[in-house]
Amino acid sequence: MATNAFAAGAYAAVQNIGAKGAMAKAAPVANPQGMNFGSLLSSTLDSVGEAGRRADSQALAVAGGKANVVDVVTAVAESETALQTLVAVRDRMISAYEEIMRMQI
Repeated sequence: MATNAFAAGAYAAVQNIGAKGAMAKAAPVANPQGMNFGSLLSSTLDSVGEAGRRADSQALAVAGGKANVVDVVTAVAESETALQTLVAVRDRMISAYEEIMRMQI
Protein backbone atom coordinates (compact mmCIF):
# COMPACT_ATOMS: atom_id res chain seq x y z
CA MET A 1 0.00 0.00 0.00
CA ALA A 2 2.96 2.37 0.54
CA THR A 3 3.77 2.05 -3.16
CA ASN A 4 0.28 3.19 -4.08
CA ALA A 5 0.55 6.21 -1.79
CA PHE A 6 3.96 7.10 -3.21
CA ALA A 7 2.77 6.68 -6.80
CA ALA A 8 -0.35 8.74 -6.16
CA GLY A 9 1.69 11.48 -4.49
CA ALA A 10 4.24 11.57 -7.30
CA TYR A 11 1.52 11.63 -9.92
CA ALA A 12 -0.27 14.49 -8.14
CA ALA A 13 2.99 16.42 -7.84
CA VAL A 14 3.69 16.01 -11.55
CA GLN A 15 0.19 17.14 -12.43
CA ASN A 16 0.50 20.23 -10.21
CA ILE A 17 3.88 21.18 -11.68
CA GLY A 18 2.56 20.81 -15.23
CA ALA A 19 -0.53 22.87 -14.49
CA LYS A 20 1.46 25.81 -13.10
CA GLY A 21 3.59 26.21 -16.24
CA ALA A 22 7.19 25.56 -17.11
CA MET A 23 8.62 28.54 -15.24
CA ALA A 24 6.75 27.94 -11.97
CA LYS A 25 8.80 26.75 -9.02
CA ALA A 26 7.69 23.59 -7.28
CA ALA A 27 7.39 23.56 -3.51
CA PRO A 28 10.22 21.68 -1.82
CA VAL A 29 9.32 18.13 -0.90
CA ALA A 30 9.77 17.17 2.72
CA ASN A 31 12.16 14.26 3.05
CA PRO A 32 11.88 12.89 6.58
CA GLN A 33 14.02 9.84 5.82
CA GLY A 34 17.02 11.86 4.62
CA MET A 35 17.18 10.05 1.27
CA ASN A 36 19.11 11.61 -1.59
CA PHE A 37 17.73 11.77 -5.14
CA GLY A 38 19.63 8.72 -6.36
CA SER A 39 18.32 6.47 -3.62
CA LEU A 40 14.81 7.87 -4.06
CA LEU A 41 14.94 7.13 -7.77
CA SER A 42 16.31 3.66 -7.14
CA SER A 43 13.61 2.81 -4.61
CA THR A 44 10.94 4.13 -6.97
CA LEU A 45 12.21 1.98 -9.82
CA ASP A 46 12.27 -1.01 -7.49
CA SER A 47 8.68 -0.38 -6.41
CA VAL A 48 7.50 -0.10 -10.03
CA GLY A 49 9.27 -3.36 -10.84
CA GLU A 50 7.73 -5.01 -7.78
CA ALA A 51 4.25 -3.89 -8.86
CA GLY A 52 4.83 -5.52 -12.25
CA ARG A 53 6.04 -8.73 -10.62
CA ARG A 54 2.94 -8.80 -8.38
CA ALA A 55 0.70 -8.40 -11.41
CA ASP A 56 2.50 -11.25 -13.18
CA SER A 57 2.30 -13.55 -10.18
CA GLN A 58 -1.41 -12.81 -9.71
CA ALA A 59 -2.05 -13.55 -13.40
CA LEU A 60 -0.24 -16.87 -13.08
CA ALA A 61 -2.14 -17.68 -9.90
CA VAL A 62 -5.52 -17.04 -11.53
CA ALA A 63 -4.50 -19.16 -14.52
CA GLY A 64 -3.79 -21.98 -12.09
CA GLY A 65 -7.12 -21.47 -10.34
CA LYS A 66 -5.50 -20.28 -7.11
CA ALA A 67 -6.53 -16.61 -7.12
CA ASN A 68 -9.51 -14.36 -7.71
CA VAL A 69 -9.83 -12.36 -10.94
CA VAL A 70 -10.48 -9.20 -8.89
CA ASP A 71 -7.01 -9.55 -7.34
CA VAL A 72 -5.47 -9.76 -10.81
CA VAL A 73 -7.33 -6.67 -12.03
CA THR A 74 -6.27 -4.75 -8.92
CA ALA A 75 -2.62 -5.78 -9.29
CA VAL A 76 -2.58 -4.86 -12.99
CA ALA A 77 -4.20 -1.48 -12.29
CA GLU A 78 -1.62 -0.74 -9.57
CA SER A 79 1.19 -1.71 -11.92
CA GLU A 80 -0.22 0.45 -14.72
CA THR A 81 -0.60 3.46 -12.42
CA ALA A 82 2.97 3.09 -11.15
CA LEU A 83 4.32 2.85 -14.69
CA GLN A 84 2.30 5.84 -15.90
CA THR A 85 3.60 7.87 -12.95
CA LEU A 86 7.17 6.87 -13.73
CA VAL A 87 6.74 7.87 -17.38
CA ALA A 88 5.22 11.23 -16.39
CA VAL A 89 8.14 11.96 -14.06
CA ARG A 90 10.61 10.92 -16.75
CA ASP A 91 8.95 13.25 -19.25
CA ARG A 92 9.15 16.17 -16.79
CA MET A 93 12.82 15.43 -16.08
CA ILE A 94 13.64 15.39 -19.79
CA SER A 95 11.74 18.63 -20.29
CA ALA A 96 13.64 20.27 -17.42
CA TYR A 97 16.96 19.03 -18.80
CA GLU A 98 16.15 20.41 -22.25
CA GLU A 99 15.19 23.75 -20.72
CA ILE A 100 18.45 23.89 -18.79
CA MET A 101 20.42 23.09 -21.94
CA ARG A 102 18.75 26.04 -23.74
CA MET A 103 19.83 28.52 -21.05
CA GLN A 104 22.57 31.01 -21.86
CA ILE A 105 25.67 30.87 -19.70
